[in-house]
Amino acid sequence: MIIDFTSFDRRDRFPEILRPRTAGDAFVFLFCLWWILLGLFSILPQIDLAVANVFFLPEQCVLPIRPGQVCGIFPYNDDPHMRLLREIFFQVPYVVAIALCWMLVLCWQQHGATFKTLRARNLKIALGSLLLGPVLIVNLWLKAFSGRPRPRQTDLFGGLLDFVHAGSFAGKCASNCSFISGEAAAAGWLFCLIFIIPQPARTALALPIAAISILIPALRVAFGGHYLSDAVLGWLSSLVIFSALMALSQTTHSRRNSEN
Repeated sequence: MIIDFTSFDRRDRFPEILRPRTAGDAFVFLFCLWWILLGLFSILPQIDLAVANVFFLPEQCVLPIRPGQVCGIFPYNDDPHMRLLREIFFQVPYVVAIALCWMLVLCWQQHGATFKTLRARNLKIALGSLLLGPVLIVNLWLKAFSGRPRPRQTDLFGGLLDFVHAGSFAGKCASNCSFISGEAAAAGWLFCLIFIIPQPARTALALPIAAISILIPALRVAFGGHYLSDAVLGWLSSLVIFSALMALSQTTHSRRNSEN
């Protein structure tokens, strides 16, 4: 059910448009793009502020704590239907991860001619990229130590902490901070699976997966839980990790073939 990154048919227009020639090319492009976007958001923090302001509803402060205090809410964050949608989508990547673990176990139970080497390799890449990207790099490292307050925590949007630009570790957030979005990273990982799903399932699932993958980080921005930069860079980080592991796997596989 899982196929190689390089096996897309040229008639399959969706992956053909997005796909570089090799996973190594994809990694180099995505890695450079991630840093370029980080630099852009860092130099132009008004992008983050302008997008957050679209979803912020100012209100009259009842008891001002200090002169010039801004009060208000992110209305979508208080909408029960939107919150339910977010809770459902929050679970999707991890439900999929459990299914992939089950598929890998079934794959390992096969022996000899029935063992599907390529399928097992791609399943390990998919699960490894989830563990390395959204779990370790994003949630256990960046979100724990970046210090960037979420929009609703900053004094520009009804909070008490100072705004800091993307990439800055000077913020006063103590834990579970805004840079970068863990949910966006998980959503980006979900998008990566499109490239290892075989036909005809890929044609049927690509659009729904892409839509969910984009909607998850969009909701976090609308809720005031993350700035646009947190969502974009979080989402893109998983594509960087996934392409890196895929390139490493292809290089190792090619080297073994040349030695045999």
